Amino acid sequence: MLRYVHTNIVAKDAKKLVEFYKKVFDCKSIGETRDISGEWLDRMTGVKNSHITGEHICLPGYGEDHPTLEIFSYEEMLDGGTPHTNRLGIAHLAFETDDVEGKLQQVLAAGGSQYGELVKTEYPDGRKAVFVYAADPEGNIVEIQSWS
Repeated sequence: MLRYVHTNIVAKDAKKLVEFYKKVFDCKSIGETRDISGEWLDRMTGVKNSHITGEHICLPGYGEDHPTLEIFSYEEMLDGGTPHTNRLGIAHLAFETDDVEGKLQQVLAAGGSQYGELVKTEYPDGRKAVFVYAADPEGNIVEIQSWS
């Protein structure tokens, strides 16, 4: 068996970022909070004296058997640099909505920011799409998209 389980964001303030994703992107609490430390965690993460707090939240559009967004804070964290759409590694999370402009306004109202321009395009197969890159309050890039 193989299945996708979760994506992790290390946050300066896990509680605040969890609330952002619940409010703006309709993620739901599923009762999976974490406050963990111990020798096994140090070995797994490669971080001495690690202490993690945070929560797994259910991504929108999924039922009981779902992947989660795992938002954690470590007691001690390293600066990750400035996120950028063409930076090596995982670049962004993407959410689909019927109203890209409205969702962008919610991101902005909740402390996020717009990253690029909102664009409307048509693909060669006739599908139309609307895209915009935004950032959550901690600067993580989020793509908001719709298709018709």
